[in-house]
Amino acid sequence: MFKKILIANRGEIACRVAATARKLGVRTVAAYSDADAHAKHVLACDEAVHIGPSAPKESYLRGDRIIQAALATGAQAVHPGYGFLSENEDFAQACADAGLVFIGPPPSAIKAMGLKAESKQLMGRAGVPLVPGYHGADQDPTLLQREADAIGYPVLIKASAGGGGKGMRAVAKSEDFAAALASCQREAINSFGDDAVLIERYVTRPRHIEIQVFGDTFGNCVYLFERDCSVQRRHQKVLEEAPAPGMSEARRREMGAAAVAAAKAVGYVGAGTVEFIAEPTGTGSGPDGTGPGGDLRFYFMEMNTRLQVEHPVTEAITGLDLVEWQLRVAAGEPLPLKQDELRIHGHAIEARICAENPDANFLPATGRLDVYRTPTAVSFERARSASAASGPSAAVRFDAGVREGDTVSPYYDSMLAKLIVWGQDRAQALARMDAALAQTHIVGLHTNVAFLRRVVASPSFATADLDTALIERERVLVFNAAPLPLEVAAAGVVAHALAAERALEGADPWSRRDGWRLHGAATRRFDLSTQGAHHVVTLVRTHDGAQQLVLGSQRWPFQAGLRGDSADGALHDVTLGERRWSLTVYATGERISIFAPEGSAVVDEIDPIAHAGEGAAEGGRLTAPMPGKVVALLAHVGQVVKLGQPLAVMEAMKMEHTIAAPRDGTVEELLYAVGDQVAEGGELLRLAAV
Repeated sequence: MFKKILIANRGEIACRVAATARKLGVRTVAAYSDADAHAKHVLACDEAVHIGPSAPKESYLRGDRIIQAALATGAQAVHPGYGFLSENEDFAQACADAGLVFIGPPPSAIKAMGLKAESKQLMGRAGVPLVPGYHGADQDPTLLQREADAIGYPVLIKASAGGGGKGMRAVAKSEDFAAALASCQREAINSFGDDAVLIERYVTRPRHIEIQVFGDTFGNCVYLFERDCSVQRRHQKVLEEAPAPGMSEARRREMGAAAVAAAKAVGYVGAGTVEFIAEPTGTGSGPDGTGPGGDLRFYFMEMNTRLQVEHPVTEAITGLDLVEWQLRVAAGEPLPLKQDELRIHGHAIEARICAENPDANFLPATGRLDVYRTPTAVSFERARSASAASGPSAAVRFDAGVREGDTVSPYYDSMLAKLIVWGQDRAQALARMDAALAQTHIVGLHTNVAFLRRVVASPSFATADLDTALIERERVLVFNAAPLPLEVAAAGVVAHALAAERALEGADPWSRRDGWRLHGAATRRFDLSTQGAHHVVTLVRTHDGAQQLVLGSQRWPFQAGLRGDSADGALHDVTLGERRWSLTVYATGERISIFAPEGSAVVDEIDPIAHAGEGAAEGGRLTAPMPGKVVALLAHVGQVVKLGQPLAVMEAMKMEHTIAAPRDGTVEELLYAVGDQVAEGGELLRLAAV
């Protein structure tokens, strides 16, 4: 086994690799950029080396600096994590040339499977079913348009060197193809340094099912069953689970054998994932045509020559540590188990927790993590043992790359953490996922936690009616959902204020702050703002101590008691009318965040005097919705544009976002050029009325 390795990555995967290395007695070296100087993964490792500025192309994508850091610290091997250089055959070869072990497949396997077009041709020769499409080397846009027209719409444009949902566009009609191709190529060149694409028929109700494979240097190769990764937004995974619902044992063996054959065809070593697009045969009794009497028809999509983000669900159902397997195989050991020794135990689900606003087309969010509270972790092994012995037990894992107080920058992917749960069956795993998400409290920036709860609870996901359009199909339920009722949020604000004041009381009666009056009732006003609306809430305390909460024409008997608190958050028992609520409340300046098992809400407590005279916000300005870089300007000064017409394209957190005209008008001035960095709220261009 190695004595020391360098981890050429950041965030939760770097922390994850470091944890297994520590378990095995292997010392670790972190690589970090300017933005990550105080990041969690730096402290998780035994040593750390600065490799450059914040932008990935100047740090985490600089293979020469990473190799230099490994050699300088005496590391024997480099673990690339996923993303960045993990599937770069030149980097893998450079490590070997420098005398370092690349903890991954040989460069030849990365090359063979790294380009989607070539890998599909290889699979076609091996007899693996392929989706109809164009996988050729000629990248002339006119030819690509002609091939797409011949395949028939809808089609999918995919970066040949891509992965992680980047460089991918679905096109519904011929006239949209050219613009989608240009956008796809821009994103591909920025993410992978290669703008080659392939074109495929778009399967209308596809399931994304992948097989985890593992090979060693002795020619052994096994599959560790499948994962269903169908729930996606913008072609990126949101929820993953193992095993795949509705998968027959016969189809599991067939897909597993195909994945192993694919891996052996390229001499694969280490962890890899063979991804398939599957569609139901339509003959089963299940919600998607699978189940008794039915099954899945599958097509090879690609092979990811690295560890996947969703590998923990495989670990949960097999009881294995895949990073440990990676290290052992890279150190020259054989695979720890044979195929007939592998078993599936229970069901696991993973949710990707991201800094983004789902209700604003998943715009990435940046800012400080003022509050970052997560559910208590319980090992899957302990849960399995407890369940067998004495009934249900929680099984929760939280893989995170951030801590409370950290600042999320615009330079990297928006994923903050991964929440993984295990259950004896899918129903138990679903319940545990909902409970764990309810215990995840993040304040300071937008996240997708509430959105994930709604997706998990949606009829389609709950009944395993899975395909990549699930989120769009459940749009009414999962987007723009109502937060906690206003009166409950107001009760949380009032309870928190009263508890804070009681903490300042002394022993003598004159220091009491409960508003007691010798005669009559005491009233207290709270001015609250939420979702753009202003509300006045009044707390009334009568002479006998009874309290009422008043909102408009409605009144509720009100009681609040403190159950526990921390530095900036408190758990309150609140009775509102005839219902009792358990509310956790965090105050960060004027902003109050209220969490309950039933949902959450955010309100601002307004000081009417401080805010007097403030005018309404200026509307209709073309401003940057997040900090990022201008990658395209689609209009020129003097051009007449229509409502909804694309005017500019920005890139942030490796994703492109199109800025459209808020009204008809004439472009009066361009305030930024292509390549410029823009702060959130920065005005991009000005429109004059037509």
